[in-house]
Order: sequence, then structure tokens, then C-alpha cells
Amino acid sequence: MPKLDFSPIFSADYFPLLASGLKMTLLLFAAGWVFSMLLGMVLTLVRGIPFRPLGWLVAAYVEYQRNIPLLVHLFIWYFGVPQALPHWLNDWINQQNAEAFFAIVAIACYNAAYISEDMRSGLRAIPRVQFEAARAIGFTFVGAMRWIILPQAFRNALPALISQTLIIFKGTSLAAVIGVAELTYQARLIESETFRVFETFSVITIVYLAGTLPLMALGHHVERRGKTRSRA
Repeated sequence: MPKLDFSPIFSADYFPLLASGLKMTLLLFAAGWVFSMLLGMVLTLVRGIPFRPLGWLVAAYVEYQRNIPLLVHLFIWYFGVPQALPHWLNDWINQQNAEAFFAIVAIACYNAAYISEDMRSGLRAIPRVQFEAARAIGFTFVGAMRWIILPQAFRNALPALISQTLIIFKGTSLAAVIGVAELTYQARLIESETFRVFETFSVITIVYLAGTLPLMALGHHVERRGKTRSRA
């Protein structure tokens, strides 16, 4: 029976690969989370405008994103979308790391659809009279949503948003299929050169757990706190 040996993974030849992969994973996660939240908020706001065609467009976008796997979205953005872009724009994107760029766009667009639905669920929990009262004291639709309604909706949807944050973090690993040198991509490279499959993926499993377990704990804490407040 072969003995476990983690030393090659932490050697000077391969540990920098893991470190750079983790850095790229964190970049994908941070950028994907920020743009997912911003786009999700915009979708929620647009869907709340009392103009049905806009609501239909947002609903169609949400259903399109939610009913196609993220892996397919990554392929569409990386292999399909560049063919429709001008050459000068493609050249600029290629200079900025096209793989990471399109991975962030795909992750953001995909998860924004789920975030908008979570926010919409949070909106439903707010009495309609609050929106009417905000309009009565002079707030515009956008002002009422920004200062009164959306902050409450965000608080109501916070447990679901934390769960979605967890999904975004784990989903960054799929970016490896289009050549993004994130943690999983580097792990596959290391195990193919060292033949230490178990050791390599054990290490990145621990790294992923170190990122996901605190998020899960935060989600449970927020959920318990919300239940306590509702009982009070």
C-alpha cells in the first residue's frame, strides 16, 4: 500500500501554484459576489417598476439563467460571446485575462438571477402599506425602494443571500473548464505531475472547507437571530 506523502505539494515547485490558484479563486469569488449582488438589486428594482413589459423581460432573464447550468453559461460566454464582439474589444479582453473576465461575467449573471428572486421573496414579506406611506410623504418610486423597502427586503433575505454567497464561492471551481488558473485548475495540474491525487485534493478540500464553513456558520447565526427577533 503506497504511503501518503504531502511534501511534494508543499514544495517550492508546487506550493506557489496552489497559492496563485487560491488568489485567483478569491478574485473570482469577490468580483462575482459584488457584481451578482449589484445586478440582482437592479433586477429586483426593475421588476418592481409598475410597467409590465419590464417585469416580463426580467422574468425571462431570470428563468433563462436559472434553467441552464452554470457550466453551459461559462462555455457560452467564453466560446460563443467573443465571436459577436468587435475585434478591438476582444483584443482588450484578451489582454486583461479573457478566461477570468468571462468567468466573472458568467458567474455574476447566473447568480444575480437567484439573488433577485431571494430579494423578491424578501419584498413580499414587507406590508404594501409601507410603500404607500413612503410615496405619500414624497418619496419617488426609486427613493422609496432605495431608502425604505430594499433595506428591509435585504434583511429579510439575508439568510438566503448568505446561502447564495456559499454557492458563488463553490461555483468558482467550474471556471477551471475554460482554463482559469484557479485552485481546482492548479490542483489538477499538480496531481498530474506528482501523481499524488489523494494528497492534492485533500489539501484543496481543506482550503474550500476553510472558506465555506464560516459562511455556513454565519448563515445559521443570522437565521437563528431572525427567528429570535420574530418571536420577540
